[in-house]
Amino acid sequence: MPRTSLMKLVPRLAAAVALAVVLTAPVAGDAAAERIKDVANLRGVRSNQLIGYGLVVGLDGTGDQTTQTPFTVQSIGSMLSQLGINVPPGQNLQLKNVAAVMVTGELAAFARPGQQIDVTVSSLGNAKSLRGGTLLMTPLKGADGQIYAMAQGNVAIAGAGASAGGSKTQVNQLNAGRIPSGATVERGVDNPIAQDPFVELELRDTDFSLARRVSDAVNRRFGSPLATAIDGRTIRVTPTGTDRVAFVAELEDLAVETPVPAAKVILNARTGSIVMNEAVTIDACAVAHGNLTVTIQSDPVISQPAPLSNGRTVVTERTSIDLKQEGNGFVALAAGTKLADVVRALNTLGATPQDLLAILQAMKSAGALKAELEVI
Repeated sequence: MPRTSLMKLVPRLAAAVALAVVLTAPVAGDAAAERIKDVANLRGVRSNQLIGYGLVVGLDGTGDQTTQTPFTVQSIGSMLSQLGINVPPGQNLQLKNVAAVMVTGELAAFARPGQQIDVTVSSLGNAKSLRGGTLLMTPLKGADGQIYAMAQGNVAIAGAGASAGGSKTQVNQLNAGRIPSGATVERGVDNPIAQDPFVELELRDTDFSLARRVSDAVNRRFGSPLATAIDGRTIRVTPTGTDRVAFVAELEDLAVETPVPAAKVILNARTGSIVMNEAVTIDACAVAHGNLTVTIQSDPVISQPAPLSNGRTVVTERTSIDLKQEGNGFVALAAGTKLADVVRALNTLGATPQDLLAILQAMKSAGALKAELEVI
C-alpha cells in the first residue's frame, strides 16, 4: 500500500477504535438505575373493577338450556316486562338463542363520563358457545353498588368449534369473549391526587433502602425536605408550584439507583421450575443425591385340580417387589459468591429440576444456601 494512502487510513482507524470504546464502555449508574414510575405507584391512582349481569342474544342454537338454567328464563321475563311485553305466568319458555352472562371490566383512573372501556363477557349457564351473539344493555356496578358504566355490543369470540354424530372439534374458548370499547362510562371516580396537599409514592415491593434512595433523589432534584420516607413502602412528597401534573410527570421520570435485592429462590412445585436472583450464594457443602425406585410386579398363578377329582380351579397371585437405589455418593460443592458459581455447582450434581427442589430445601435447612426459599 502506498505511504500516502496509509497515512490517510491511520486517522480513520483511530476514530473507529475510539468510537468502539465509547459504545462498549459501560455507563456508570445506568445498569442499576430505574425510573420512579417503574418501582412505585402513586397512591390513589388505580383502576376499579366493574361487574354486571346481562343477556347475550342472537346465538345460533347454542344458548342456555332454559330448563336447567331458570335464572335465564327469569331474566328474559323481567326484560320483556320492562319493554311492555307481559308473558303469561306458567309458560315454559324453551329458548336456544339466549345465554346468561357475567360482564366484567376495569374503570381506569381519571376516567370521565362518555369515555369507552373494554369489557369481557363470560357465560354463566350451560351455553355451548357465545359466538355470533350480541350483549344487551347491561349496567356495570362497582364495589359500592353504584352504576359506573353501561355495556352493549357484539361479542368477539376467538374460538371456533363444530360437532356432529358424537364427534366434536373445538379451537380455543367459546364461552368467553370480549367487546372492544363495549362500555360507556356514566360516572367518574374522584381522585385525591388533585385535592391532597401532598403526593404519596407506594413502592411495589417493601424495601427500606429503596425508600430512602427515592426520597433522597427527590430532595436532590426539587430541594429538601420535600420528600420523606414514612416506612419501607411509602414516600410522602410535597408538590412545588401550582402545576400538579407537570410536577408528577417530572417526579416519575427521576432515575433512582436500586439496591441489590434480597437473595431469593422461587420453587414451582407443580412444574419443577426454579428461578433465583443474582444475590443467591452458597457455602461449601457436600451433597449426596440418589433415586429410589420401587417396582411391584404381580403375576397370576392358576392351580388346577387333579383329573376326576372334586376340586376346583383356584387363581392366586404371586407378587414380587424390587427395590433399587441409584446414586453416586457425596459430591463436594465449593462456596460460590456469584450466580454463575451457584449454577455451575448445582449442575455438577446432574440432578433434574424436580430433584433440585428437594436438594435446595435440604441445603437451606443445613445452612449452606444463603437465600430465602419461596414455593409457589
